[in-house]
Amino acid sequence: MSIKDIRIVTEPAAARSGEKYTTPQGFTAIRDGIKPGGRPDHANLSGKPRWLKAPAALGPGYDFVRQTVREHRLATVCEEAKCPNIGECWNAGTATIMLMGAVCTRACRFCAVDTGNPRGWLDPQEPEHVAASVELMRLKYVVLTSVNRDDLPDGGAAHYAACIRAIRQRTPATAVEALTPDFQGVVADVERVVDSGLQVFAQNIETVRRLTHPVRDARAGYDRTLAVLAHAKRHRPDVLTKTSLMLGLGESEAEIEVTMDELRAVDVDLLTLGQYLRPTVNHLRVERFVAPEEFARYREWALARGFRECVSGPLVRSSYRAEQALGGNNVGLRDGLRDGLARDP
Repeated sequence: MSIKDIRIVTEPAAARSGEKYTTPQGFTAIRDGIKPGGRPDHANLSGKPRWLKAPAALGPGYDFVRQTVREHRLATVCEEAKCPNIGECWNAGTATIMLMGAVCTRACRFCAVDTGNPRGWLDPQEPEHVAASVELMRLKYVVLTSVNRDDLPDGGAAHYAACIRAIRQRTPATAVEALTPDFQGVVADVERVVDSGLQVFAQNIETVRRLTHPVRDARAGYDRTLAVLAHAKRHRPDVLTKTSLMLGLGESEAEIEVTMDELRAVDVDLLTLGQYLRPTVNHLRVERFVAPEEFARYREWALARGFRECVSGPLVRSSYRAEQALGGNNVGLRDGLRDGLARDP
């Protein structure tokens, strides 16, 4: 099977972190999302604990997915967000595809995705191209995520739904998880995505209530995320809901517990916990490195509260080994540490 001339995104012009550049679509964006602010702060960018060393991105599975991504010019959050698990996940034959381009309208201070205003630009062929690539990569489980698109009237909900329907039509056995924007809290847009044929609906709360700002963009909100997750579950109780929490930004253990309680109060099924890692000198600094045994303890807290699963570990990200999240085994992590092997899905 061969699919040619797929152009979901194009390579942006060369620019250093924090610099403006012009995209091939003609709008301006900022590399890595955050402009430099005063003297660079190099804290936390070196000397990380030993447990934060990710396996090298090598192997035949990784090479196959990388070649497919390059040939069909897909944007994956694995690359755009500089995920440390890219080697393990791609070697396992799973990938997270980022929809609606690689430029976000928001500028969260933890995130390395480029920011700008796409002024309504969308690729109308993306749904079919994504579905074709999912088929080509023979994925049994795919995570779709996206940049925030506040420039679109519906935040991109119709486009999301079209991508999911296209995947379901071409490869009906493929399970779909959608890690979405908050759609500015518009419930009709949330419903459009939830009704499109997915199995898991995710929206990340990211941090505890007290730290929501300045961690997240001013247009995001702790209560808005709770409301979106609550409405998704009320609208389709059969769809699993999921969220993610970064640790190491200055939160207390009491705040972690309160966040878990508030997520369970709106019937969130799945939770992931991971270490915040600072992507550039322009982003928020790490306040603490959470030890593996602490991640193991936090997972027990979550399970005791009734989460269906809590995937918890230093290098865990929201879509890490998502296809195994229902296995009740911390997706192969042992006490927050990897067992050193990338397991097949």
